Amino acid sequence: MAYNSERAKWYLAEIVTEMKMAGEHENIVHNNLILIRASSAEEAYEKAMARGLEMEDTYQSPEGETVTILFRGLSDLNVIQDELEDGAEIAYEEMTDLSEEDIKEMLQAKDDLGVFQPDEIDMDGPSYTSKDIVDEALRIINHKPEER
Repeated sequence: MAYNSERAKWYLAEIVTEMKMAGEHENIVHNNLILIRASSAEEAYEKAMARGLEMEDTYQSPEGETVTILFRGLSDLNVIQDELEDGAEIAYEEMTDLSEEDIKEMLQAKDDLGVFQPDEIDMDGPSYTSKDIVDEALRIINHKPEER
């Protein structure tokens, strides 16, 4: 998306983080889409980089394994041309020379859209859950007053 300096207030940063779990050979990579408010592309870049560094962390999983989150960089940074409101265009992707079959493969049925997927933990991959957060949640649950 082209940069428009006159109207720029918001940017969409794609921040790449990698999770590594001690004792696991596979990693987990997230491409986090983050809104950044800035008055210039340079300020947006600096804020996105700082936000990525803030995501770095090391903690213990419930199994006692060390989990390390590393900021790997930005995969993209785009200006949001519209004001943030209902119906505002956040980003777009331009593709050329797609066949009807290619277009149909892009489309999902309602039940297959991400927002309608169950919040389930993928037990097949390594766990990067924080032991401290799980312990705190269990403490709250166990000390919760009885409902009347």
